[in-house]
Amino acid sequence: MVWFPFVFIAVGVLIGFLKLPGRFFALAGSLCNIALITLMFVIGVNIGASDTVIKSISIIGLQCVVITFFTLTMSVVAVWALEKTILPLNVLEEKMTSKNLHVSSEVKTGDDSDEKSSPLVWIIPVFIVAGVFTGLFLPGGLTELIDTVFMTSLKALYISVGIGLAQNRRVFVYVKLVGWKVALISAAIVLGSLAGGLISGLVLRMPLHIPVLSACGMSYYSITGAFMTQVYGIDIGAYGFLVNVFREFITILLLPLLVRISKGTPIAIGGAANMDTTLVPVTKFVGTELGLVALITGTILTFVVPLLLPLLSNVLS
Repeated sequence: MVWFPFVFIAVGVLIGFLKLPGRFFALAGSLCNIALITLMFVIGVNIGASDTVIKSISIIGLQCVVITFFTLTMSVVAVWALEKTILPLNVLEEKMTSKNLHVSSEVKTGDDSDEKSSPLVWIIPVFIVAGVFTGLFLPGGLTELIDTVFMTSLKALYISVGIGLAQNRRVFVYVKLVGWKVALISAAIVLGSLAGGLISGLVLRMPLHIPVLSACGMSYYSITGAFMTQVYGIDIGAYGFLVNVFREFITILLLPLLVRISKGTPIAIGGAANMDTTLVPVTKFVGTELGLVALITGTILTFVVPLLLPLLSNVLS
């Protein structure tokens, strides 16, 4: 299974580099959203259909909270240590101000009345819950069909990651303009998440592949939950899904507190979600210059996670 994400991401990258009409990529984006919603629904169905998960959901939930706590803590510590040593963000912010580099160059982050949040923010939770209830009453004969839909949606999501990598390559131009050291923030978040997963695994006395892979999702709950379900089954896939849903939710809650510690800590806990869902709230607390750093970090992590998961799975299994 190590090769699986690489192949479909590579297909997406090739498609993204083709000089195809804008309408094609607009259609591809819509199909990606449909695949994501379908995948979340199917994960919900698998959770609802699993007696093991349903009976132990309270224990799983508590363990996921512990994993999330250590993952967030170690990510914050890693980025804070980076800020205090080789990459002071106040210096980086001044450099970006002098070059007029800020996140508004890429996305809107203001409070304009015409700016609407993506409907996926509420559509996805609805479909997850609907999937769980569907799974509770799902006839056993549909298992093969559900598996086929799951794999088809997962392949489409991996391809969309590749297309996104190719189309968002301009973000990596900012890495050169800002300075390559900015990529160390992503590296610190990865190392902090790894450490958090290892520590939580030792505390909970769990097989390490469960907390480590869950922690290294870094808010990318769709890919992480789907990958862990594909490789290990829904009983373990639920951890990858819940830990990263919790991480994204807690990010929003803790932003006012974390920004008092340092400007890097909100970026640290946002993880891969800094590319989209947490970018605007993080930017509002760290400023538009460092909002661009959050976007760069989220973009790097968004493409690291699907590649890191199979490698870690192969090492830890």
